[in-house]
Amino acid sequence: MTWTTLKSALAGEGYVASDDLAVALQLALSLGRPLLLEGAAGVGKTEIARTLSQVQDTRLIRLQCYEGLDAAQSIYEWNYQRQLLTIRAAAEDGTTGKAVEDRIFSRDFLLERPLLAAITQDTSPVLLIDEIDRADEEFEAYLLEILSEFQVTIPELGTITATTKPIVILTSNGTRDLSDALRRRCLYAYVDYPDRHTELAILNARCPEITARLGAQIVGFVQKLREEDLEKVPGIAETLDFAAALMGLGIADLTADPAALQHTLSTLLKTQSDRAHITPEVAGRIAGRAA
Repeated sequence: MTWTTLKSALAGEGYVASDDLAVALQLALSLGRPLLLEGAAGVGKTEIARTLSQVQDTRLIRLQCYEGLDAAQSIYEWNYQRQLLTIRAAAEDGTTGKAVEDRIFSRDFLLERPLLAAITQDTSPVLLIDEIDRADEEFEAYLLEILSEFQVTIPELGTITATTKPIVILTSNGTRDLSDALRRRCLYAYVDYPDRHTELAILNARCPEITARLGAQIVGFVQKLREEDLEKVPGIAETLDFAAALMGLGIADLTADPAALQHTLSTLLKTQSDRAHITPEVAGRIAGRAA
């Protein structure tokens, strides 16, 4: 699959990718390398993995990262309750020793978490490691063996090598620096806020029933809003919510009803300070320049 074919396939699923992003995805697929996507929250990094799984017609396995994430939540853990019940049942039957130990530390008692599940699929899944920058630096060490060798070592079972190599997408919002070791194992692409033309194409793909005038006003309004001094800049998802709210209220022109426009800003502005900053007068000024 060429990068242009991949870009068209993504567009067919409603995701409008830039040329740089489409090339990076195609290289990740052809080289079998993880792809690290960096960018601000809300630019569509997570959606790339979802759409790619649809294009590839394969399973999406997602690991949401957070502070304190460890191997038990991300790779595997043992089903302790089932092990305990098995030990008790074996004791009642008079079975003890190595036979019981071998049984309770078999694959039947292993709970697969996302990283282990991703390398044990019959068909290569898309493995999304979302917001890797939220996890601790120590957690990155857990990833290195998987991202370089696509294998997991379990002391009681040995090394489990990938049945098929997953398509790995990592995302980062840039809240902390990632290690050089992790970056070396990945291809890289930066996902920025879309330009006006691209965002309008996304809006039309996701909301095909929207009128050309309203669509142009919405994209123009959001693009101008991003230039304001905001705590949380609205992303693409907020643009789509804004469009849905306007259409739901039957608003066909942003300048027609300033009060209604102000009410719908709850879809774009997610902090009190941002709501206070974008007064009805400011919103009206932006709307007047949005067409």
